[in-house]
Amino acid sequence: MTIEEMEKIPRIIGKYTSNKKGPLLFVTAGIHGNEPSGVKALQKVFEELQKSKPEIDGIIIGVAGNKEALNHNKRYIDEDLNRTWTEENIGKGKKETHEQKEMHEIIEVLQQYPEKDFTKPYFLDCHTTSSASLPYISVQEVNDNDSWAHHFPTYIIRGFSDIVYGCIDHYLSRTGLTGFVFEAGQHTDKASIENHEGMIWLALKEACKLDLNKISCYPECVKKFSEINAPDQKTFEILHRHGLNEGDKFKMEPGFENFQKIKKGQLLAIQNGEEIKSTWNAFVFMPLYQAQGNDGFFVVQEVKPV
Repeated sequence: MTIEEMEKIPRIIGKYTSNKKGPLLFVTAGIHGNEPSGVKALQKVFEELQKSKPEIDGIIIGVAGNKEALNHNKRYIDEDLNRTWTEENIGKGKKETHEQKEMHEIIEVLQQYPEKDFTKPYFLDCHTTSSASLPYISVQEVNDNDSWAHHFPTYIIRGFSDIVYGCIDHYLSRTGLTGFVFEAGQHTDKASIENHEGMIWLALKEACKLDLNKISCYPECVKKFSEINAPDQKTFEILHRHGLNEGDKFKMEPGFENFQKIKKGQLLAIQNGEEIKSTWNAFVFMPLYQAQGNDGFFVVQEVKPV
């Protein structure tokens, strides 16, 4: 997607309803400006909805995240929008940074759809990763988020937003919505768009009772994600976060992919001239291969679903 195309993106990418009582499905994409695949997937979904006009319960709303950063293909302008959703930032109401302005605009959109008007509010936040990755769900263990996440194929990781404060899913969860973050793959991988589109269709099926047979792109638009790209469902929990401070010189060792096995003593990164080695036999998660970001990597372990 070119810069010119991104500049035309409105805050609300699309909305669709059959005017039947039901849930709200609030889908956000491009919270990080270098992650446009969710925006592209939402555009495809709304084009198909307008074409096929299937019946759904409730309504789906697609919302663009950091519009200015999307225009410049940058993760953010002043600060990470996915670390901005703190109680302090929201409560003070001030818009001191570009991302705080974008955050309040997204909140204003959500406030147009009060919970009392729907049988249940759901959210889906679409992201991609800097390193090669299988698609996965990141879920905060509050409300019924975890049981909802297990309705969908692919890996599931618990607790990211409990460690990294200020994420949009943390905010949406504590305001009463049920949902999760979906990481569709690497930023520029064409499969990431397929995976985002497939997940949105499945969310419409599960939340809004969409009959997938009523859309003209089925089954290909769902099959590419659920049967081809997605790994068999497994559940992981975070053991360790390797955070970065401002001014740190950090370089991840090349070649790591999300959920790759690591061993005790294995060299993972160089930070400020010192070697960072694993003290676990586990899996590496979200290794940092981009200029911006304050999380070097995480270490995760597989657990049994509850």
